[in-house]
Amino acid sequence: MDYQTIVIGTSAGGLKALQEILAPLPADFALPILVVQHRLPAPDDFLAFSLNESCQLTVKEAEEKEPIKPGLVYIAPANYHLLVEQDKTLSLSAEAKVCYSRPSIDVLFETAAEAYLSSLIGLILTGANNDGTAGLKKIKEKGGLTIAQDPTTAESGIMPYSAIQEKAVDKIMSLAEISSFLLQLSGKEP
Repeated sequence: MDYQTIVIGTSAGGLKALQEILAPLPADFALPILVVQHRLPAPDDFLAFSLNESCQLTVKEAEEKEPIKPGLVYIAPANYHLLVEQDKTLSLSAEAKVCYSRPSIDVLFETAAEAYLSSLIGLILTGANNDGTAGLKKIKEKGGLTIAQDPTTAESGIMPYSAIQEKAVDKIMSLAEISSFLLQLSGKEP
């Protein structure tokens, strides 16, 4: 099966989890990666800066109407929802919070599922609420692949456990297994 894009949602403990998944991926990794990390509403570049320090891929904050390109990691800016449009561009929204969060994982996952259908991979990682569960269900409903971090390996297992409990997950993996799996998908065995 050919996948075109990966979406990742995470919250408490997310920086460390993202570093573990993204660091092994090569600079020419074939799939774009879109990330929602719950964060404080005040804008800062700490997340993108920290990930760029540890990753070979280029990590940047998403911009309005930006086309989605392979080899880049797009981070939802603080206090904005990140959405995928049907023409595979990004858009930002300051609409109401979803699951007490802006950016919301569900908003990214649901819009990406509509745009990419079965060619989307959704990953839900560590976090302490249920944001992302509805989005993963949408990805699965559209034929995409859904993966949850093994809750026993998460800093906070509530978010992946919620998705597993709602039967929104195809695979349950540790962070190292997720990274290896992504390398295999792109034809770059670890």
